[in-house]
Amino acid sequence: MEKVDVFDLIERMAALIRSEERKKCTELGLQPVHFQVLDYLSRCNRYSDTPAALANYLGMTRGTVSQTLLLLVKKGFIKKTADAADRRMVHLSLLPEGDAILKQARTSDLFVKAALIFKKHNFSNQEDMFVKALTALQTANKSHSFGLCKTCKYFTKTPDGFTCGLTKEQLSSSDSEKICQEHSIL
Repeated sequence: MEKVDVFDLIERMAALIRSEERKKCTELGLQPVHFQVLDYLSRCNRYSDTPAALANYLGMTRGTVSQTLLLLVKKGFIKKTADAADRRMVHLSLLPEGDAILKQARTSDLFVKAALIFKKHNFSNQEDMFVKALTALQTANKSHSFGLCKTCKYFTKTPDGFTCGLTKEQLSSSDSEKICQEHSIL
């Protein structure tokens, strides 16, 4: 059997996931970008819930993201809130209607079935393999890592909870479990 290029496999996996997303989105009257925005907002922390961070994460222009956000606000899926300290900054959050449509749109069946197959074959260290592949792609693309806060080099456990070593701010348990645009593994 000829050896397969790992990045060809990643591309194929991504295509399968996108295909499932498109099917679900079509059923719900959403565009895939709407799903991607809702999904990101459900998983990002307070440092990453801005239109600029969203544009970086999706690799889209701010104009495209802005138009998408206007539509999602109009549909009642998300809301924009001015930052308390800097009124020029806007934070985005998922509304209950957005969370409900997101849960319907997620392709969880595909992942549940794949996870069962992984367990059946007893693959070891699968997360490490995917993390390394993702890190390689992000490094090659010179993009933000957008990793989980608790896996960042700046994440610090303190007697009072958690702190971000970069911003020197307290982190909630919820923030530590979410995606952060300031994430760094170096």
